[in-house]
Amino acid sequence: MKHYIKLLRVTNWVKNIFVFVPLVFSKHLFDFDFFVKTLIAFFSFSFAASFVYIINDIYDAEKDFHHPTKKNRPIASGIVSKKQAFNFALFILILLIPLLIISQNNYFIFITLVYLLINFFYSKTLKNIVIVDIFCIAIGFMLRIIGGAVIISVYISSWLILTTLFLSLFLAVMKRRAELSSELSSQKQRVVLEDYSINFIDQISAITGAGVIISYALYTVADRTIIMFGSEYFVITTLFVVFGIFRYMFLVIRKNIGENIVDVLFRDIPMIINIIFYVLVSLIIIYHKIYVN
Repeated sequence: MKHYIKLLRVTNWVKNIFVFVPLVFSKHLFDFDFFVKTLIAFFSFSFAASFVYIINDIYDAEKDFHHPTKKNRPIASGIVSKKQAFNFALFILILLIPLLIISQNNYFIFITLVYLLINFFYSKTLKNIVIVDIFCIAIGFMLRIIGGAVIISVYISSWLILTTLFLSLFLAVMKRRAELSSELSSQKQRVVLEDYSINFIDQISAITGAGVIISYALYTVADRTIIMFGSEYFVITTLFVVFGIFRYMFLVIRKNIGENIVDVLFRDIPMIINIIFYVLVSLIIIYHKIYVN
């Protein structure tokens, strides 16, 4: 049973925390009904993501066999057969259906289905097409944040959507750089890596990293943001975003880590401290008037 649980990649569910962004920034974090709806969105995307991971592992079984760590995955190692994995993926998909029904939101259901469709074709074909591969990953993150907004029916700033776009592209590009810098040949891992180069990826990472910082900074000083939070001090949080981008680039470029985003974000002490301070400062600025009044 533990091998099937391993197929779910539960640790990667943390990526679905993006669905909570609209809840937090719309000042509804402590609204029970809104929180429950967002929780439904979180688990919906988690099951959807697990389905995608299993399908992707089925397609990549032979390539994963040559990877120093991925070779230990249940399908690549042969512990779980492709047929068993596919049946388990269908079971996870069935578990997703009640969550979508409970959401009672056709827009959210549509977004979830689009996420599944894009990632299915990503696993099958799109991951082998240069540039398209990283945009597929980026769209996945954007759908999470949009899904989190529609399920609680709140407005989400265009600047915040742009920040999510650039951030997800940045993370995807950094992942490709880590894979390209690994000791394994690109031919054995990802076909698309043959079309990338370190110099090309570094240029894209600089552009997307700058895009994250600029979009987020403009969001913090936008009139709508200042009115919403009742404070001009939210711009302070830009410091943590800038540090996070620089630190991530340092870890990938200088330390040669980054194939797993979760490992980078939650195993590097400076990054963890930065995230904690960002969350605390953001919550204080966004919600301080609720408790003061």
